[in-house]
Formats: sequence, C-alpha cells, structure tokens
Amino acid sequence: MRGEWELEDLIECWTLDEAEAELLANKSGATRLGFALMLKYFELEGRFPRREDVPKAAVDYMAGQVKVNATLFAEYHWSGSTIEYHRAQIRRFHGFREPTVADEDKLTFWLADEICPVETSRERLRAALLARCREERTEPPTPKQVERLAGAAEALFEREFTTSTTRDLPASAVAALKDLVAVPDPEPEGEGKAGTAAVRSFLQELKEDPGPLQLETLLAEIVKLERVKAIGLPEGLFEGVAEKVVGVWRARAMRMYLSDFAAAPEPIRLTLLAALCWVRKAEMIDGLVELLIQLVHKISMRAEKKVENELSGEFRWVQGKHGTLARLAQAALDLPEELVRTAIYPVVGTATPADIVAEAKANEKELRTRVRVKLRGSYSRHYRRGLPKLLRALDFHCNNTAFQSVMDALKLLERYADSEAVFYDRAETVPIKHVVPEDWQEAVVDERGRIERIPYELCVLVALRKAIRRREIWVEGGKVWRNPEADLPADFDDNRGVHYEALKKPRDPAAFLADLQCRHTAALDRLETAMRKGTAGGVKITRKKGEPWIRAPPLVKQEEPTG
Repeated sequence: MRGEWELEDLIECWTLDEAEAELLANKSGATRLGFALMLKYFELEGRFPRREDVPKAAVDYMAGQVKVNATLFAEYHWSGSTIEYHRAQIRRFHGFREPTVADEDKLTFWLADEICPVETSRERLRAALLARCREERTEPPTPKQVERLAGAAEALFEREFTTSTTRDLPASAVAALKDLVAVPDPEPEGEGKAGTAAVRSFLQELKEDPGPLQLETLLAEIVKLERVKAIGLPEGLFEGVAEKVVGVWRARAMRMYLSDFAAAPEPIRLTLLAALCWVRKAEMIDGLVELLIQLVHKISMRAEKKVENELSGEFRWVQGKHGTLARLAQAALDLPEELVRTAIYPVVGTATPADIVAEAKANEKELRTRVRVKLRGSYSRHYRRGLPKLLRALDFHCNNTAFQSVMDALKLLERYADSEAVFYDRAETVPIKHVVPEDWQEAVVDERGRIERIPYELCVLVALRKAIRRREIWVEGGKVWRNPEADLPADFDDNRGVHYEALKKPRDPAAFLADLQCRHTAALDRLETAMRKGTAGGVKITRKKGEPWIRAPPLVKQEEPTG
C-alpha cells in the first residue's frame, strides 16, 4: 500500500460507515484503533496488514474518527487471541473465509495453468494470486506462503512447459537442436578442425546481431535465416504461451555456454534451444525487413546526393538573375495595384522571367533524370542480386485491398526472379497504379509501351518500403513487422485483469476518464499558476483567430554531446 495520502483520498478510503462503526461498540483504546485500521485495510487490500503496512496518515485520520490517541496504535498486539478474534470478526463482516491446504493447492495449479504462461514477473504472480483470493472471498496466505506458492507454480509450469515442448518437437528438429550444441569427437591429426568450428560457429552466429548496413549483411542474414528454418520447428510450437515468457527462455539461452547446455536436463535443454531459434527467427525476419527499409532509403539518398554534387556547377545560370529577382520584388512592392505587364515588364523585361522559369524547370527535370540513372546503375550493378533471395526469404501479406497492386507487383518480381529478360512479357499484367510514380513512368515504360524490369523493380521496392512502414503490408513470422491485428495479446479476454494491472489502468472506463480529466485539470491549473507568477518559462496566452492560444517559446539550442 502507498505511504503518501491526500486528505481527499483518506476521506474516501478510510472513513467508517454506520455498519463498520457498530463493530467498534465494545472496543476502546488501542484495541479500538487497531481493529478499525485492520477493518478498512482488509476492505482496501483484501488481506490483513502487518504493523509496518499501515500508513501513518491513515493512523492519524482514523484516530480522529474513533476518538483515540494515535500513539496508542503502537500498543496494539499483533499476536494472541485478541487479534485472532478480530480477524475472524472482520472475515465474517466482509464475507471471507480462512484458506485451507486444498485452497493453496488450487491456487498453485491455477497460477501454473493460467498466469505463468503469460507472466514472468514474480510481483505480477503475487498480485494475480491476491486478486484471485479476493474474487473467491478467501483470505490470502501470508507473504511467505505467497512466495512459496508462486515458486511452486513456476516450477510446475516449467516442468509442464518443457515436457509439452519436447513432446511437440519432431525427431528431425530434436536432432537438429542437439547438433547445435554437440561437441564432435577430436579428429585425427592432419584432418583439421573444420567440423568443430562449424558446429560452434553457427550457435555463436545465431546469437549475433546483423552487421553494418550493406548488401553483404543482407545476404548473410538470409543464409542464417534459412539455416534456422531448416531446423524444422513446427508451427504453433509455443501456442498458448505469451511471447514474453518465450523471450525469457530465449534470454536464458543467450547467456549459456555449451557446458551449461550439456549440464541441463534434456527437456530443459531442448526447450531453451527451441525458444532461442524460435525468437531469433522472428528477430532475423524483422532485421531483414529493417535492412530492406534502410537499404532502399540509402541508395535513394546516395543517388540524390551524388547528382546534386554533379549539378552544382554544370548549369548555365541566367545572367544577373539575383538582381533581376530583386528588382522584380521591389517593383511589386512599390506598385501593388498596377498590372504585371505595366509595372513588372518595364523593369525586368519580358524575356528574363521566362528564362528564369525555363531554367528552374530544366534544373528540376535534369535532377530527376540523373537521379533515376544513378539509382538504376547502383541497383543493377550491386543491390539487385540480393532481391530474389530476399523475396524468397520473406513472406509478405496485406489486409488492405488498396495495396493489392503492390502485392501483385511482388508476385510478378518473384516469377521473374531467375529470368534474364530486359522487359516483361507483353502478356503479363504489370501493376502501374499505386506502384510507379508519375515522374518515373517515362523511365519504366519505353516508346513502344514495353515495361523495363530494372526501373520497375526500383519502384516496387520504394512502394513496398512505404507500405511496410505504414503497417499496410506485413511479414509472416516477424514480431515488429507482423500482422498488426496480432498485436493484442491472445489471452487478453481471458486474463483481462492481469493485463490491466500491468498497464496500471482501471477496468472501469468511467474511472479512467475521471482520472484523465483530473490530471488534465491539475496540469492546466499548474500552468495557470506558473503564468500568473511569471515562472512558466516564457509561455504566454495569445489570440489566434479570436480564440485563446497557448504559445511556447522555441527551445534553446543545447550543447553537443561529448560521446
């Protein structure tokens, strides 16, 4: 229970009603105060407190209600027949009963079956156990007993989890997982130790993150992903178990050495390796998507930067352009009511504005054309060889029909992955709308109406990057870039209370809105007070279109970090 209490909260939570006050009729002194505090504490927490659990603010507030000196609370006896009688009286009043051994066993199995598959925090297990006791109107066990029950539930879940995981693994997957940590027999002299290095290196490679942002990293990650897929873990291996639980087993395996795996019992060893491969496979899929997004952006930015540098001194500028523009602007300011023909042209001439416009259009068109040429050259000479492997490694899906053209384009690229044709066959249906931007169409479609593959592939990659970042296209088997409809925990409806507790949010929407409104009101009150005192850091109330508007000054530039 929290230690700090505002007066409004004390009044709401620690005020005795008439029925509760009647229970104090035959009590006085320390007994009266101690009983009243235990009665309200049990109502709030669903369990009996220890002396140190009761907030001092509650003691002082309750002492005023029951007309007893607050210092007498120290004289209340926390053991003996008196407090046992008080506890029995409070249980009857709230409709609770004492827990039995059968209740403890039932709680242990409930934690192992319902909570341990979705929660890894011991604190959350304790909170779930206390909430369960409150729902069943049973007094919860003591804190030591709660720890013992939580530990027993974790052990029971681990035993059932490892047994079921091992049972669901096919023989081929079991053999492949064992090979990951197998240490081969020493080879005869002269034959080298390539086998040992290969076995050891893949487990180490499996634990490593991708290298620098380049094509070689993309290809290496694809090879690693294919090797993990070849292990043959069945779909739905960890169905019914929360991702964070599997993630804990993955983290445990990441810290282990070969000797640690060898010392572990086989069900635990196989479960650790399966969790490692399962989570790392999803992480590698997400990593490939990230590499795809960043590489497409990288080659586009590099092409634009190179072209801008090349164009910096190549164009013939309109002679005296800046002076002409200054005279044009001055004429517009001096003669705002005059017509352009009578006010502007006598100052700058009729040809000069047309020359400036022509130069700007030529510059823009030349820039776009050169960027396309650079992109095409960089992609065709270097990055294109990774595209077929990437399309085979990732399984793209889409829930939005508006992006079906991008999906159709990906299928087209996959069909032509091994083809050396320069153009697509005229019989092919090649999606153009929502895939090829307008300023790229002249580069994609030639004069004879044929569609060239290389520039079209570039357009597809750019469209795919945008769709993935919007979560309109997702990747099967990933975690970050998975189907957005799967983001909600699968057990949300069954264990809604546990998830709300993790989010620290009330289940009652009215309570949530009331708290939000209260915090907003308090924040605005603090702003108003600070503005009135002049301590709001330059924040002012101005008028925008007749309505009050909060204006904040721009932030001061901060010093560059040293690291």
